[in-house]
Amino acid sequence: MQVYSFLRELADSWVLLALFVFFIGVVLFVFRPGARRKHRDAAASIFRHEDRPEDPDDKEGR
Repeated sequence: MQVYSFLRELADSWVLLALFVFFIGVVLFVFRPGARRKHRDAAASIFRHEDRPEDPDDKEGR
Protein backbone atom coordinates (compact mmCIF):
# COMPACT_ATOMS: atom_id res chain seq x y z
CA MET A 1 0.00 0.00 0.00
CA GLN A 2 2.95 2.35 0.40
CA VAL A 3 3.65 2.35 -3.34
CA TYR A 4 0.04 3.24 -4.07
CA SER A 5 0.11 6.08 -1.54
CA PHE A 6 3.35 7.42 -2.99
CA LEU A 7 2.06 7.31 -6.56
CA ARG A 8 -1.23 8.90 -5.52
CA GLU A 9 0.58 11.73 -3.76
CA LEU A 10 2.88 12.19 -6.76
CA ALA A 11 -0.06 12.35 -9.16
CA ASP A 12 -2.00 14.72 -6.93
CA SER A 13 0.83 17.21 -6.66
CA TRP A 14 3.69 17.11 -9.16
CA VAL A 15 1.95 15.53 -12.14
CA LEU A 16 -0.96 17.94 -11.75
CA LEU A 17 1.50 20.82 -11.67
CA ALA A 18 3.34 19.48 -14.73
CA LEU A 19 0.09 19.13 -16.70
CA PHE A 20 -0.94 22.67 -15.75
CA VAL A 21 2.44 24.06 -16.86
CA PHE A 22 2.16 22.11 -20.13
CA PHE A 23 -1.36 23.50 -20.72
CA ILE A 24 -0.19 27.08 -20.11
CA GLY A 25 2.75 26.47 -22.46
CA VAL A 26 0.44 25.26 -25.23
CA VAL A 27 -1.86 28.26 -24.77
CA LEU A 28 1.08 30.68 -24.90
CA PHE A 29 2.45 28.89 -27.98
CA VAL A 30 -0.85 29.20 -29.83
CA PHE A 31 -1.29 32.89 -28.99
CA ARG A 32 2.34 33.89 -29.60
CA PRO A 33 3.03 36.99 -31.73
CA GLY A 34 3.20 36.21 -35.43
CA ALA A 35 1.14 33.02 -35.24
CA ARG A 36 -2.04 34.59 -36.60
CA ARG A 37 -0.87 34.35 -40.22
CA LYS A 38 0.02 30.66 -39.89
CA HIS A 39 -3.28 29.82 -38.22
CA ARG A 40 -5.23 31.73 -40.86
CA ASP A 41 -3.32 29.92 -43.62
CA ALA A 42 -4.01 26.52 -42.04
CA ALA A 43 -7.70 27.33 -41.62
CA ALA A 44 -8.06 28.45 -45.24
CA SER A 45 -6.03 25.60 -46.76
CA ILE A 46 -9.09 23.49 -47.57
CA PHE A 47 -10.45 26.32 -49.73
CA ARG A 48 -7.16 27.03 -51.51
CA HIS A 49 -8.00 25.40 -54.86
CA GLU A 50 -11.77 25.72 -54.76
CA ASP A 51 -12.12 27.87 -57.89
CA ARG A 52 -9.46 26.31 -60.08
CA PRO A 53 -7.07 23.35 -59.93
CA GLU A 54 -3.63 23.69 -58.45
CA ASP A 55 -1.00 25.18 -60.76
CA PRO A 56 1.76 22.56 -61.22
CA ASP A 57 4.31 25.34 -61.93
CA ASP A 58 3.66 27.02 -58.58
CA LYS A 59 6.94 26.74 -56.68
CA GLU A 60 5.64 27.98 -53.29
CA GLY A 61 2.85 25.41 -53.01
CA ARG A 62 0.11 28.02 -52.60
